[in-house]
Amino acid sequence: MRRNVSLIFFFLIACILTGCAQTQPEVKRSQMGNLLLAEPAPANPRSQMAIARYNQILTSAALSDGDKAELHFQRGMLYDSVGLNGLAQFDYSQAINLKPDYAEAYNSIGIHYIQQNDFIQAYEAFDSTLEINPDLDFAFLNRGIALYYGGRAELATSDLAVFLKKDEKDPFRALWSYFANYEVSPQQGAEYLASIRPLLDNGHWATSLVDLFLGVVDENTVLNSLLKGIASQKALTDRLCEAYFYLGKYHSQRGNKGIASNYFKLALSTNVYDYVEHRYARIELNRLRQRTDDVSVDSE
Repeated sequence: MRRNVSLIFFFLIACILTGCAQTQPEVKRSQMGNLLLAEPAPANPRSQMAIARYNQILTSAALSDGDKAELHFQRGMLYDSVGLNGLAQFDYSQAINLKPDYAEAYNSIGIHYIQQNDFIQAYEAFDSTLEINPDLDFAFLNRGIALYYGGRAELATSDLAVFLKKDEKDPFRALWSYFANYEVSPQQGAEYLASIRPLLDNGHWATSLVDLFLGVVDENTVLNSLLKGIASQKALTDRLCEAYFYLGKYHSQRGNKGIASNYFKLALSTNVYDYVEHRYARIELNRLRQRTDDVSVDSE
């Protein structure tokens, strides 16, 4: 649903989270609204120690190329988890050089190409992934996302439909498939989402996001459901990263650029670097800025 101007500030400010209770994080409500703010995820010391260990092991001359490829890939995933994208991409490249048939490494480096708007390289990486391992489910998601952001929405619908088919109850898979269909045409997107809604898991919190896009529930309902089933600060931060992103997409579709922009910035502020939603929030921000620039040029 559209929001009037008086409600914009209602959704942009929030309660400050100050720790965990026995069953869910304690929440304090601010005087300016009821949106939850995430406590940014701290750098994981275990990941940092694991990176240090991989650094030591990789200096061993006794390792085979296959072992080195695996270690580079594992270290790359750790770099990704702490937000060191350049180092992660280097490790994935090294893994591929050492093991040219390493499907998972092609898949991971393809995600980095999407973030860099290098869509041709991304397509090639995901094509290689699926040639080597046609059963790697997330390659269909990632190639679909690459096609979606690369302006090939009709092709994206096929890959994202394949990904959804592998788990038709998953609301996140449904949302990405919907985004591609919506990009083809808003009517096609709405009809598609309505057609797959009966298959979704009603017990999954993110199904409320699907209902939001369908107009069945309002934004307050989604916001009020975010604490359901949460038992730790980390779980809440992870969920808010997801929620912020999709709420940003919701407002972006409705032309509420200011609200959408703030939601995408909130997703980035969680520091949940290895989530799909965090990875693509910056692309969404850039798309919003591009639309604003295009409008400014057209009005001159």
